[in-house]
Amino acid sequence: MAIQHPSPALRAPASSRPYPMAHPGYGKRSAPDQQPRSGHDFMLLPLRERSIAGFIDHLPDGAAMDVKGLARQLPLYGQQAVGSALKALSVAGHLRRVRCLVSGAGGQVRWVFRTFWSRTARDNEWWAHLVGAEREQSAIAGPVGVEPSVADPSVAEPSAVEPVVVRPVTPVVPRQRAQEPAPPASDDRSPAYAALARLGRVDARLALSAADCAVLEPLAAEWFARGVDADYLVRALAAGLPAQVDSPVGFVRRRLTDKIPPHPPAVPQPPAAGAPVRLVMMECTKCGAPGRAEALPDGLCRPCRLPGDEEPLADLPAERDVRTYVAGLRDLLKAP
Repeated sequence: MAIQHPSPALRAPASSRPYPMAHPGYGKRSAPDQQPRSGHDFMLLPLRERSIAGFIDHLPDGAAMDVKGLARQLPLYGQQAVGSALKALSVAGHLRRVRCLVSGAGGQVRWVFRTFWSRTARDNEWWAHLVGAEREQSAIAGPVGVEPSVADPSVAEPSAVEPVVVRPVTPVVPRQRAQEPAPPASDDRSPAYAALARLGRVDARLALSAADCAVLEPLAAEWFARGVDADYLVRALAAGLPAQVDSPVGFVRRRLTDKIPPHPPAVPQPPAAGAPVRLVMMECTKCGAPGRAEALPDGLCRPCRLPGDEEPLADLPAERDVRTYVAGLRDLLKAP
């Protein structure tokens, strides 16, 4: 008789969590003309930089490349260590951060931040040429989030027109009902006049006659010219009324003058749809300061390249010299 040894079933291997992706058009971008992967990649880098570089190299294009996101996926390193490693990888020629001013759908203009990654270390001239090529390519590219090599699904090719089958419509006879009175003819009043006429229905203390509405109509029209609607105007005029209003027309005239809203801020006009606005700039890997590629060697600005400019702190007295130091101060205070 065989003896059964109960044992728990083997667990399925845990699937790794997918790496968070950036918004369309953002995130990692692989640089062209890279060497194939091998076991000797990043061997000249320190251990921390080599580990983070190998992790970034296996990320797909479009992955989030911010410091917080990378530190969240790398439990051995914090945000400061990841930021220092990215700076070292930029100096080694493996990555550059670029910002692009792109025009999206509907004429909207916004900044898009990308991180170009190269498994093969490149010099400053190569990265400057890449940024220039990206600028030229962006000048003829479409809206953000649509790659030049991928067709826009919203633009469909013309297809054969399918025949439309027209079905006979059975006429529906409405029920007989009493003739309703015709609505009164509208006098084509302005929205300002209509809002003033509503005041008496909102609060009887602000009941205005037709002549009063006609007199106050230019003042109320100035409110509409500044971007408010009828509901806003009625609420502003009817809020906080006194117990008794002797002259509704005078009271409303005073509020229309004293409580008039400010002019709306000027909204920048978006560019024409046929003229895409594109601007590609490199930015510092550490602080994010934008600039030309020639002004950011190794992907770093001048303050981030020269961290030793600050003056060293003055040497403080040792613990054993504290008493001597205090005694000298007391002697100076006693001196005439």
